[in-house]
Amino acid sequence: QVQLVESGGGLVQPGGSLRLSCAASGRTFSSYNMGWFRQAPGKEREFVAAIRWTGVNTYYADSVKGRFTISRDNAKNTVYLQMNSLKPEDTAVYYCAADSPPYSAYSAYELYSIDPYDYWGQGTQVTVSS
Repeated sequence: QVQLVESGGGLVQPGGSLRLSCAASGRTFSSYNMGWFRQAPGKEREFVAAIRWTGVNTYYADSVKGRFTISRDNAKNTVYLQMNSLKPEDTAVYYCAADSPPYSAYSAYELYSIDPYDYWGQGTQVTVSS
């Protein structure tokens, strides 16, 4: 079992930056691929970024590539999402998620969907507005 708690959301002006954090419980955090998703009002939850349990490979949605960076600190059981050059269309509730089982070998294509992710945080609101 993995429990996830996001933090770091808030209100920011266009062009600004935020860093989201996702703290995980459990001693096996380092064995899970982690993802960030977001959901805007009236829209489906969409993939934002993912990082493999090795920390070597990262994946991004085209809409955030070059602006967002996902990283993890396994010693702190935490995954981060650094968001720069924020746009109003980035406004959403952001969720972190952990896949299952541990040390999984999902393809990059699979990690872009919600299917592999069995554990979800409660979400943190990000609002980009002037």
